[in-house]
Amino acid sequence: MWQAADDETEHAVRYALDEAGYRHIDTAAAYGNEAAVGRGISSSSVDRDDIFVTTKLWNSDQGYEPALTAFDVSLQKLGLDYVDLYLIHWPLQNDERLLKTWDALEKIAESGKAKSIGVCNFEPRHLQLLVDRGGLLPAVDQVELHPHLPQQAIRDAARTHGIIVESWSPLGGTSNSGWGRSSKPNTLLSDDVITAVGERHGKSAAQVLIRWHLQNGLVVIPKSVHDERISQNIDVFDFELTDQDLDDIATLDDGIRVGAHPDELNVGAPD
Repeated sequence: MWQAADDETEHAVRYALDEAGYRHIDTAAAYGNEAAVGRGISSSSVDRDDIFVTTKLWNSDQGYEPALTAFDVSLQKLGLDYVDLYLIHWPLQNDERLLKTWDALEKIAESGKAKSIGVCNFEPRHLQLLVDRGGLLPAVDQVELHPHLPQQAIRDAARTHGIIVESWSPLGGTSNSGWGRSSKPNTLLSDDVITAVGERHGKSAAQVLIRWHLQNGLVVIPKSVHDERISQNIDVFDFELTDQDLDDIATLDDGIRVGAHPDELNVGAPD
């Protein structure tokens, strides 16, 4: 639900659940639409226990006590008794503070108010910090991931420790993306390679990209607030990419991001 306004968020969530068959909703404190997500869930006909809800801790709330308080605020806005996954949004550039934040997430997990806890945008060295600390490891590392940026090093590190990798901006972002120091706007949805693969299967570029994530064993969370695209994005279980398709898509790996590198981003960090 990134960049989704309140009115379109509530409709999109209800439509995704009731009409399109989705069961995973991903939001964040920083998106400013947790309350609308909650209204969309409550207005749907799907039982709460059948919906997997993810939200995230914003950077300004890192630290032990601030994280505990921020989680309670998110839960209140969502109107839920628990979330299924609570994530640290960015590692930022203070390892000591980060570890205190993780202590808070462990406390939240122990309370049962978050069924699982995890992280976003963690590089292998950040994951190793938590491994070396001992205790709970993240269930998930949600990172920018798409054919331009397949993140093999992160995937290898995560696999070693039983951490699931989840892809944000799985379609390569939007045409006006490119908000990191060396990032560029998305071109994947109009890329000749992706388009050609789609033509072979009678599928859109977005469907090809989503299928690529699934066949790579990744959790994929494509964003849309448009009914037609929401329905199209989940219609990816009636075809399979061939080895040749996957080889063709692999040629797009050039390391280009649409977002910021985690080692460069410190927006909102507490003083």
